[in-house]
Amino acid sequence: MKIKGRVHKYGSNVNTDVILPAQYLHISDAKELAKHCMEDLDRKFAKEVQPGDIIAGEANFGCGSSREHAPIAIKASGIGCVIAKNFGRIFYRNALNIGLPILESEEVVEGLENGDQVEVDLASGVVVNVNKRKSYQAKPYPEFMMQLITAGGLIEYTKRRLAKKSPS
Repeated sequence: MKIKGRVHKYGSNVNTDVILPAQYLHISDAKELAKHCMEDLDRKFAKEVQPGDIIAGEANFGCGSSREHAPIAIKASGIGCVIAKNFGRIFYRNALNIGLPILESEEVVEGLENGDQVEVDLASGVVVNVNKRKSYQAKPYPEFMMQLITAGGLIEYTKRRLAKKSPS
């Protein structure tokens, strides 16, 4: 699975409260959540993000509360992948559960700037900064995790597995 897009880079400790502010937690429509994604940190994000774009974060991206709304809003905004030095553990699990690709790599994040064009190959873990003509290696996903991401998350993955096992 390959992703191409522009980098939106943020600092350390980007918590779920700034990814999606609490006043929008009553919204269940993902596209509506996307309209408010990152608005407390970057007012222009929702208007400027394009399908396939990448969020790069420093340390502890997605820390804070366990709200699943945060990765849902990111995914619905069109972000193809989030790359950070490391993630809040609950955000990490929620992102994978909904099929939002995320990669951990200090080297990759250090090599990215806001606005860079990037190509990400999730299967190999190779991240290419097109602007700098430089490649970086992140840890690739194990086969099972690639299947989960490709399916669109845990629920879709499980539905597919159950459909294969049920008699026709």
